[in-house]
Amino acid sequence: MSRILAIDFGRKRVGLAVSDPGQIIANRLATVPASVIWDFLSDYFMKEEVNEIVIGYPRQLNNQPSEAVLYINPFIKKFRQKYPEMRIELIDERFTSKLAFQTMIDGGLKKKARQNKGTVDSVSATIILQSYMEQKRHIK
Repeated sequence: MSRILAIDFGRKRVGLAVSDPGQIIANRLATVPASVIWDFLSDYFMKEEVNEIVIGYPRQLNNQPSEAVLYINPFIKKFRQKYPEMRIELIDERFTSKLAFQTMIDGGLKKKARQNKGTVDSVSATIILQSYMEQKRHIK
């Protein structure tokens, strides 16, 4: 099987997580500057087989898209143009940053490590991916 890649896209940083080849466990991959995301993805896709992408899509409490979609939508459009063969799933990412922060506390990360926004971004991507894979298992 191939891997699933999760993307938590932000204007400054992009958190990334990836599944194992069996698509059972989500693992933190990296946090990269948004300015180099296309180079990173190109390199990663050459090394690893990925056929599905999960992108965190921010919504407000009333279920309407948040203002952040103004920069996420162009990213999604460009992704579809560059990689038309890849399946994209948009996943509600409400509360993932808060969950990521709590996960880091529960995991015993020191305060200084928890203040690293890049860590929060990649943990958020991991949470997005793990919840997506769990939903997918329950649908089958």
